[in-house]
Amino acid sequence: MERIKHDLRLSEAISPFGVGAIVDVRGESLIAADTSWWDKKFAPEVSCERLTARLGAGVLRQPPTHAGHSGKDTPSLPYWRFPAWRFCERCDKLSKLTGKKKGRWSNTCDCDGLLVPMRYVAVCEQGSHIQDINWFAWVHRGRAARLNEEVRFCRDYKSLRFKRLADRGEGLAALNVKCHGCGNARSLAELVTKGALQRDGIRCTGRQPWEPESSVKKPCPHQLLAVQRGATGNYIAKKISALDIPEERPRSAEMTDTIRGHVFFEKVVSDNGGPQAEMVAEWIADELPDGVTAEDVLAAARGEESGTEEMLLDLKDGEWAAFLKKLDGGPDGTGSDFVVDGWRFEGVPAPPSLLSSISGIGQVRRVREVRTLYGFRRQNADAAIVKADLGPDQWRWPTYPAIELFGEGIFLRFDEETLAAWEAQPDVQARAGVLKQRRAGTPWADQLDVPEPRYVALHTLAHLLIRRLAFASGYASASLQERIYANSDRTDNTAGILIYTAAGDAQGTLGGLVRLGDPDKLIPLLVAALDDADCCSNDPVCIESDRQGSSQLNLSACHGCSLVSETSCETGNRLLDRQLLLGGSEVRGLLDDVLEEVRRIG
Repeated sequence: MERIKHDLRLSEAISPFGVGAIVDVRGESLIAADTSWWDKKFAPEVSCERLTARLGAGVLRQPPTHAGHSGKDTPSLPYWRFPAWRFCERCDKLSKLTGKKKGRWSNTCDCDGLLVPMRYVAVCEQGSHIQDINWFAWVHRGRAARLNEEVRFCRDYKSLRFKRLADRGEGLAALNVKCHGCGNARSLAELVTKGALQRDGIRCTGRQPWEPESSVKKPCPHQLLAVQRGATGNYIAKKISALDIPEERPRSAEMTDTIRGHVFFEKVVSDNGGPQAEMVAEWIADELPDGVTAEDVLAAARGEESGTEEMLLDLKDGEWAAFLKKLDGGPDGTGSDFVVDGWRFEGVPAPPSLLSSISGIGQVRRVREVRTLYGFRRQNADAAIVKADLGPDQWRWPTYPAIELFGEGIFLRFDEETLAAWEAQPDVQARAGVLKQRRAGTPWADQLDVPEPRYVALHTLAHLLIRRLAFASGYASASLQERIYANSDRTDNTAGILIYTAAGDAQGTLGGLVRLGDPDKLIPLLVAALDDADCCSNDPVCIESDRQGSSQLNLSACHGCSLVSETSCETGNRLLDRQLLLGGSEVRGLLDDVLEEVRRIG
């Protein structure tokens, strides 16, 4: 095995150069092997109970790290040469042979020309497999092979050449693979047509390039497609991240426990929905703290809240409950990895409509995030997921590559009553319904949040705030990330946003973001962010548009006003709309009155 000395950032081992990804390193095209090939002694375990509980059985491990002279003694990450077929840039010879010169592996031809990887590989339509194209087999198939036995039975393996024909223009028709043994030649234009590899009898091997042939238990029935090796669809990573926080139970679950602990609760259960149950439920509701209604008591008696008793809550639900507890606690004196100072807007000069919409601010002074690569798929959203561990323990105790990051951020909680009243308007529901319908028609629907009005409005506000914070915090916008908590279909409705930055260093970040979470500084930033988006450089085209972005999943939102780096966004710059936030000619925005109040006062 040849060892290529090349350093990667720790986060790049998760994405974009994680397990199954094709990467170019110093003229070589390589593919990353799964974690079963890692030397576990040099891959420290990463602890995050919330994330491992979500993933099931298995362990999180950080990729091996080294620096300077210690790199000589540290095992490197295993990468396989892929594609194996290469052509010489000097003599055009095409082969997959690798030779040695003076005892060392060489990426040069016998004529000393540099070997260049072929640009096309074969990807399975549904199985997420990838493989080399057997160029010798391919050039001896097709129409000429059916008509000429000399082509069909040629065995001159060393006579393949890959050339560009100057008289054929600049397209694929000008790229030609020719066998000088039998004289047959085919252009790459014949390769990319639908079903071309299937017609030529080239089948999927049912494995990844680094897996041995013995690992295939049954043949793969899906067709192969010829694609460029650098195409983005060749590698679609499935990453999961979680904040390492104390897992808190939602308030609805705590309320249910309080109801069930009342001395009269058994009478409600025994009456089973009868008239006595309703009367006793009223008694219980009157005696318990504010917020508990008779319907809550009856729902607990029917067992409708049993789902909240599960040991593992959804990741965002647990985070939302933890943030609410921190906001109610005021300044945080703990020394844990989750430190949040809670603030309210009391006594802070701000537009009245903004004060009524935001019910709390959290200065996230320290937070630990763990990111892991669960697996990947290739070509399309319906393809099979390939796990990050393909070894013999993949079903019993798989290893997931993970990294831990420490950082800071700003958390905003929005008032539930204000949001609910706003999103109940028919015009608001109708505009968000456009995105809901389009999302349902995309193959990636299960990977996108449901674009209900509150989600679209808060998501758009998060983008505007990221763009504004990039000017004031000292961090580039690409280093800021969002986490949106905006769902009304849960037992505990969520309505908030977290904007944070994190770095893979034990000391975390420098505090430039969290200091802006002080209400006196944050209010002007919020107003400035709204003012930035009030008039887009692409208006009136942008504000009047309702078909922008990938798969037309943005309404009034473009690069001039709302889009940020895709690595910063949970949904890849989709599900955005300025009108649901700032209002438009036919819809009222969530923060429609803020700028008008500011301008009237100022």
